[in-house]
Amino acid sequence: QVQLAESGGGSVQAGGSLNLACSVSKYFEGNVNMAWFRRVPGKAPEGVAGIDTLGGTTYADAVKGRFTISRDNARNTLLLQMDHLRPDDTARYYCAATHSTRWLDWRQLLLENQYNYWGQGTQVTVSS
Repeated sequence: QVQLAESGGGSVQAGGSLNLACSVSKYFEGNVNMAWFRRVPGKAPEGVAGIDTLGGTTYADAVKGRFTISRDNARNTLLLQMDHLRPDDTARYYCAATHSTRWLDWRQLLLENQYNYWGQGTQVTVSS
């Protein structure tokens, strides 16, 4: 059973930064696609950033230039550096991983239905 565990959420003022981390309990044979999603009650979930099996990245328009996704293979951890945070970034952030090492293109990377494993999420709150 693969388990994902997010950490690093918290409360910050607008303009501040947070670093999220997602530890993965299992080492896959080869890279899998991974992504960060966020959910706000009453709104549709949103794909924030994804990284494919080759290391390519894609971002939602709302976070481009502010968020950076990366993978630390040595620690089997997915990272999300969030800078210049805004109040509308407030959400619960989840990491997700695919079971397969099949490459996903940029359109698929931010689709929830492509992912098999999910963490419990970490809350990010940005105040104005």
